[in-house]
Amino acid sequence: MTLTFLERLRPRRDGPAMPVFDGLAQVRAYWEALRDRASLPARAALDPRGLSGVLDRVFLAERIGRGLAQVRIAGSGLSDLAGVDLKGLPLSCLFASEARPLLAQVLEQAFTEPAVAEIDLGSDRGQTGIAIARLLLLPLADEAGGKVLLGALSFANGEAPRCKFEVLARREERVLLQPSPVPQKVAAEPIRRFGHLALVHTNA
Repeated sequence: MTLTFLERLRPRRDGPAMPVFDGLAQVRAYWEALRDRASLPARAALDPRGLSGVLDRVFLAERIGRGLAQVRIAGSGLSDLAGVDLKGLPLSCLFASEARPLLAQVLEQAFTEPAVAEIDLGSDRGQTGIAIARLLLLPLADEAGGKVLLGALSFANGEAPRCKFEVLARREERVLLQPSPVPQKVAAEPIRRFGHLALVHTNA
């Protein structure tokens, strides 16, 4: 039995289900709501209430070197995944050794461009090439001379297996910041002279 043209165009219902990464859209929307055209969101502007429901998967990381990020704050779900409190540890501790150079490239772009980045993650255990999680990285405004990222990690179908991550795919989107307009100087009015006296008016 051959398939008709229209039947070949219809999506197949018996194929593998696409993974769902809950919470990442909420974190991205919250970050977008905080920023304006000229600047990134400030660290101090973050309010936990805006991230309710995903706080266990959210973290803050600071740039400590080229391609290196140290976790400053991490949700309980991430600490459970690592089996240890992530505060003060490099983000790369969640990744397999061979994946760390790629992670470093993504981190450096997110910090310095600045850029929004997404990484599809696989496991170093079990079946290879299958995305089990997705990492979202969102740049924040420089804080006391340091660069900071807001990150969120979501697991496919809510499952969080103990493993080290592999990098399956990466996407970076540069954040375009429009410079603030330079205030124009108000021109002084012409000098009026009365004999040896001069009268000057300005609007400043």
